[in-house]
Amino acid sequence: MTAASDFASVAPFTVEEAAEQRVPFVFNSPHSGRFYPDRFLAMAKLDADTIRRSEDCFVDQLFGGVVRLGAPLLSANFPRAYLDANREPWELDPRMFSQPLPSFANVRSPRVAGGLGTVPRLVGEGLDIYGGKLPLQEAAERIEYLYKPYHETLKRLVAQTHARFGYAVLVDCHSMPASIRVGDSGVRPDFIVGDRFGASASAALTEHAIDVLAEMGYTVAHNKPYAGGFITEHYGRPARGLHALQIEVNRGLYLNERTYEKTSGYAALAHDLTRFAAELTTLPDAYLEAAPLAAE
Repeated sequence: MTAASDFASVAPFTVEEAAEQRVPFVFNSPHSGRFYPDRFLAMAKLDADTIRRSEDCFVDQLFGGVVRLGAPLLSANFPRAYLDANREPWELDPRMFSQPLPSFANVRSPRVAGGLGTVPRLVGEGLDIYGGKLPLQEAAERIEYLYKPYHETLKRLVAQTHARFGYAVLVDCHSMPASIRVGDSGVRPDFIVGDRFGASASAALTEHAIDVLAEMGYTVAHNKPYAGGFITEHYGRPARGLHALQIEVNRGLYLNERTYEKTSGYAALAHDLTRFAAELTTLPDAYLEAAPLAAE
């Protein structure tokens, strides 16, 4: 049994899209996967509920309305505890594996130190996933059969959007624990908008996203404590007309974090996120197009 066979009956990821793309936006949900292969659960020392603590529950469904707006939505079906697509391809912890990692692996990132590499060591609240070391082949197969095709698909969607409209906006969709607090005041944000401190998206796009959510009555933080991960950093090139925003949704708005069940707030939030996406697409082209080349 291998990583490929883990997803023989369920596609590792899904692309939902309208018959015609009508807006220069691509939405992505890399952490909402909720298919836990039996082989993986047998390898893990956590039970089937505890292992879900890193899952961005139902985020793909919360943002599902964007497809009706004419934007594609890419969603992982593999869970984050199994493979994290919001990391470099070989961002791995050498302590997890029974063989040495290749020389090109990034073993020193803060994410690896925190147990949250491409193949994570931990789920939320610092719980170890595995009881022992994994063969290196396990990580290699997950990267080859799941990670690489996922990013090839995301890259294609962004490139097609850029070619069609002259620019592209990638919205990376996530959720965060209800316990998150920001600043000395201890305010609980409903949303955090991340743009890698201005490096991954135009200031106008970020400001517009924050304003739209705030006008809906939500409390919105900017970049802290989540400024964006690998996807935001890797795909955001504002000077080239490629923008990437990370949107973190507070799970307390829609989820019982103990039972992983939707609460009564789910439907209203899903409606508001479709409104948010619709408003986001109204930003004039001039704020999103590639910067003109400087004269020589």
